[in-house]
Amino acid sequence: MASAIQKITLNGSRDIPFNKLTLSQSNVRRVKSGLSIEELAADIERRGLLQSLNVRPVVDDAGTETGMFEVPAGGRRFRALELLVKQKKLNKTAPIPCVVREAGSPILAEDDSLAENVQRVSLHPLDQFRAFRTLLEKGLSEEEIAAAFFVPVTVVKQRLRLMTVSEKLLALYEEDGIRLDQLMAFSISDDHERQEQVWDILSQSHNREPYLIRRMLTEKTVRASDRRARFVGIDVYVAAGGHVLRDLFETDDGGWLNDPTLLDRLVMEKLAGAAEEIRSEGWKWVETALSFPWGHTREIDEIPVALSEDNAARLEALNAERDAIEAEYAQADELPDEIDARLGEIEEQIAAIEERLATYDPIDMARAGVFVSLGNDGTLVIERGFVRPEDMPVEPEDDDTGIEGDDETGAHDGGEDGDGTAGYLEGEEPSDAEPEEEDGLKPLSDRLLTELTAWRTLALRDAFAGNPHVALTEFLHTQVRDLYWQMPGADCLEAYVREISLPVHSPDMPGSLSAHALRQRNEGWKHDLPENEDALWRWIDGLDDTSRMALLAHCLSFGINALHESSHGPSLARSVRERLARAGRLATALRLDLAEAGWQPTVENYLGRVTKARILEAVREAWGDDAADRIAHLKKGEMAREAERLLEGSGWLPEALRTKGLPVPSEGDEIPDSPAAVAAE
Repeated sequence: MASAIQKITLNGSRDIPFNKLTLSQSNVRRVKSGLSIEELAADIERRGLLQSLNVRPVVDDAGTETGMFEVPAGGRRFRALELLVKQKKLNKTAPIPCVVREAGSPILAEDDSLAENVQRVSLHPLDQFRAFRTLLEKGLSEEEIAAAFFVPVTVVKQRLRLMTVSEKLLALYEEDGIRLDQLMAFSISDDHERQEQVWDILSQSHNREPYLIRRMLTEKTVRASDRRARFVGIDVYVAAGGHVLRDLFETDDGGWLNDPTLLDRLVMEKLAGAAEEIRSEGWKWVETALSFPWGHTREIDEIPVALSEDNAARLEALNAERDAIEAEYAQADELPDEIDARLGEIEEQIAAIEERLATYDPIDMARAGVFVSLGNDGTLVIERGFVRPEDMPVEPEDDDTGIEGDDETGAHDGGEDGDGTAGYLEGEEPSDAEPEEEDGLKPLSDRLLTELTAWRTLALRDAFAGNPHVALTEFLHTQVRDLYWQMPGADCLEAYVREISLPVHSPDMPGSLSAHALRQRNEGWKHDLPENEDALWRWIDGLDDTSRMALLAHCLSFGINALHESSHGPSLARSVRERLARAGRLATALRLDLAEAGWQPTVENYLGRVTKARILEAVREAWGDDAADRIAHLKKGEMAREAERLLEGSGWLPEALRTKGLPVPSEGDEIPDSPAAVAAE
């Protein structure tokens, strides 16, 4: 006959006045963790006590109960109640729900304390996410949920964002088939179908890292930091019906715009609007594009216009304020933020006034036009006064000689015909694009080397023109060498000076910092020049030494030639090598850093035009083997796009653009919050 199962008896519960309770020394919790006592007290004040205290009678030496009770399990709740009593929010005789274990129980007090904490099972994160969503659906705001559970609002937003992931992926997470960091990466998109497609693809691969999930979900989007997005403005894009993908778990630099077609339409509409305003000035033509080739000739000159009395007074006041601020902070190592911002505002206002200081002859405007384009920084670029070859006036030949290239900007000499056709427009594929199957560290193509060295030449000119000491040294070195040593070979500085054209270049070069600086510097000198040649000598003779040196450096800079050229024959090859070596010496003297000058590796200007081995070499040099290994399995097009994101802001340069003597970015020199830092994490 089977014996009857013995029934258990649960400990009784009763309400005990708080002043009859005391904290037991048998409580095993010693280390503070989780919610603070203050936060727990606030929670009890809001919702009451959710869990009883576990207590035992206190007995004297004779084993007689004293009427007091110790608390071995529930010490944090006891301390929270104690705090409420001290704050006069709870009476000291208030009844407290307690589970009472009999005196002399064989179960030790430490046993109860340990069991209460060890046997507790934490809530699955998915249950917490769903609970937050339920609270939101029942009327609580994100701020109220955050306050109720003592977490930042961003945490609540993150938890709620995870609930936008496909139910299929949430089910996988519940079954431990997907990690939390992978789930967080999927939350960047609201498209459940695309989320599931990406997971189906990655589930067949060994690489399921979060960075790859994010890349695949955003591969057809445009970064908010893109120049087009900055030009249009995120608010305008959203108002037009666009959607911005945001990553609540990683730094996303403003997110991703998921409708490139809409963005491009808004860009062209805004450019067209600017063009209409400029067309009303009376130009023969106005062209708009995202960017234009570096190769157009400016043929008509500005006519200075006198300032109005109001503008003259305003300009004088702004200059005086700027001079006063600069004098006050002349000895300061760093300007306060508000002062720095004010100086920026002053410079913008001065530039706006001075921009109106010139006009053009209506007769010249009737045969000339304007380029309206987009700068690399997302600003509107307006370049006036360009004449097409068919509109050039026919001039009689004469024997007068002078500096070649009427365009002193160094920015718009298009080669022999001046139309810039040797460059290529944004979106046009370079002729030397690498086939997918090619691999290995094969030499760079002549076309790519020419484009890279065109960038270097332009940046070298800017640095050269800004350093009269080096300019004069190089000028004298060239002259003395030619006069006394009669050394053969091509020079880096052709000192007679013949402007060296840059007809072959990448599309991003015209909007670069160096191009902008050269244009601004040239326009400044052009504005100051006298009206005729007779007055030129007297004007130059009257300049102070600093101005004379600056003008000399500026004029000499147009002769800088650091271009690679395809060579046929040993003589020309030696000539190019000598020129590039001397250009390298000049770059070292000027401490030229092409990364600081604005060059960054992109699919268009480098990564899409070299082999996979060179792409991996670039990523490896910048971020180490781990980052390179993570993209090694990708196809070339995907690898190039991912490498562009990894190398953004890294300072990495191809060998043709490096300057001897400057440190080369190496593995470990990570830039905080960069995409590469996330990928290499």
